Amino acid sequence: MKKYLTHKIFEIIRELEDKPSFVIGGFVRDLIIGRNSKDIDIVVLGSGIELAKKVAKNIGKNTKISIFKNFGTAMLRYGNYEIEFVGARKESYKRNSRKPMVENGTLEEDQKRRDFTINAMAISLNKNNFGKLIDPFNGINDLKEKILKTPLEPEKTFSDDPLRMMRGIRFASQLNYKIEKNTYNAISEQKNRIKIVSKERITEELNKILMSKKPSIAFKILYNTGLLKIIFPEFHRLKGKKIINNVGHKDVFFHTLEVIDNVAKKTSNLWLLWAALMHDIGKPITKKFQNNIWTFHGHEVVGEHMVKQIFKNLKLPTNEKMKYVKKLVSLHLRPIILSKDIVSDSAVRRLLFEAGNDIDDLMTLCEADITSKNETLVKKYLQNFKIVRKKLKEIEEKDKVRNFQPPISGEIIMETFNIQASRNVGIIKNSIKEAILDGLIKNNYEEAHEFMLKKAAEIGLNV
Repeated sequence: MKKYLTHKIFEIIRELEDKPSFVIGGFVRDLIIGRNSKDIDIVVLGSGIELAKKVAKNIGKNTKISIFKNFGTAMLRYGNYEIEFVGARKESYKRNSRKPMVENGTLEEDQKRRDFTINAMAISLNKNNFGKLIDPFNGINDLKEKILKTPLEPEKTFSDDPLRMMRGIRFASQLNYKIEKNTYNAISEQKNRIKIVSKERITEELNKILMSKKPSIAFKILYNTGLLKIIFPEFHRLKGKKIINNVGHKDVFFHTLEVIDNVAKKTSNLWLLWAALMHDIGKPITKKFQNNIWTFHGHEVVGEHMVKQIFKNLKLPTNEKMKYVKKLVSLHLRPIILSKDIVSDSAVRRLLFEAGNDIDDLMTLCEADITSKNETLVKKYLQNFKIVRKKLKEIEEKDKVRNFQPPISGEIIMETFNIQASRNVGIIKNSIKEAILDGLIKNNYEEAHEFMLKKAAEIGLNV
């Protein structure tokens, strides 16, 4: 394993000849599988804080240390790496909390408390056996087999710290690994323990799942183990399809997973991925069977309104990020409608105005939303989307309507006609905006001013 220990920090620790020290956990796993990692965990048979101080002094250059005395840990940055030092420990848990009671322990006891065997491997940083792999649970073999399993009994592992269930499912998605049968069954059995975990920690794992290469892997496991129903019931309700008079509809849950995967192939924009997840969240509420067909009329409006409560429930930020997701959920059908029909300038202008700077993300979402198994239909829609994109570019270059403000303000209207703020001011201002979007006038002051005079005359206002 010496060949993997190329970072300068390992040489510094070896030369210090301090207490027995080891690099452990995810960094070791990622070294072996060739995955990039910038977080290094060092465990020492002694004080992690004291070792961190000695390392920092050796590095020099006024290296700053963050010390967390309550946890017995210290952290420093070295180049692009974040390095955490902690003393080896053993843990025990109370039934109603995932916060452990910690005691000093041996390396073996420290490895036993790890979540999965692939994260329990350690490499010695000591002079006498530098580079030796310490792998009591055969994690190296599980890496080769691409299997996730716990070092100890999975029921106890997940009962002690239920967040480990979410982490395991996230690893399955990030690494494309299988969860070993007993470990998988234990997640199902212990699913209700997730209720003692804070929403923030759960959502942190959901965010990481969405940022993985194929998020659907994790969401399928979350559904099948029963965790999804507990942590995200609105998403769980998308699952299933109903048949009446031999007429069925597609399973919205599986469709949504396809859309998320499609978006994940194109971007790492977390909030666009959340928009993909929620784009059809309003369908269960709006589902109706009428005239022998299934309809979901208005699901984009219902979905937009659901976003705020879901963000609150999951402790996601209720700021501009939420407004962005709401906007994309609200508008996600518009480009699809345009792609089916002859595209008018007016329709494109209105879409540009409403989507503003998020138009490109909206188009990415809509293209990802084409999941039909009919290849001819998919090809047709995607070709039409190319036409829509081209039209968007042409209209924007010609009319500059993205995020535009009408060239005639309310103040100009009031001054021109010597009136106070009133309903008539709103009518004229809105009429100018609509005339520009409909292409009746160009987006400039001269044509807007002339239109203002005509509209004012219609409602009895004169200069």
